[in-house]
Amino acid sequence: MNHFLFYLSDWISSVFRVGYLPLAPGTWGSLFALLVWWFLPPDISNFTYILIILNLFLIGVITSSIISYKVKENDPSKVVIDEWVGMWITLIGVPKIFGWMVLSFVLFRFFDITKIFPAHRLEKIRGGWGIMLDDIVAGVYALLIFQGIYHLV
Repeated sequence: MNHFLFYLSDWISSVFRVGYLPLAPGTWGSLFALLVWWFLPPDISNFTYILIILNLFLIGVITSSIISYKVKENDPSKVVIDEWVGMWITLIGVPKIFGWMVLSFVLFRFFDITKIFPAHRLEKIRGGWGIMLDDIVAGVYALLIFQGIYHLV
């Protein structure tokens, strides 16, 4: 395998080495995703935002597949682009208000850690698809619960 391709994939899938931070790299990846989301322009359209998420998802499938293959692990802990994408799904429609941001973060981490059906099954898929899909499910669950709470309050 081309060394440049491996290192590029490592940088992207670990979200610029955030995945190498000690203790709970998935939490660090989710927090970094939240921080970057905070700095997105306030007038970004939902269409553009979702298009960014879709592109990050596809890039995540490719780069995490390369890393998974190279290090011979199904879901290397240093790969956190999956948390990034899942967190950004959760953040669809979340107002940039501290309390709502904390709630969305907690909900995503809960669903990412608990792997409620079908996430547990999806994570067993080898390569980048399995790495990414369980976090997509966690993001969708967190999004739905967040929106339910937000619209009830």
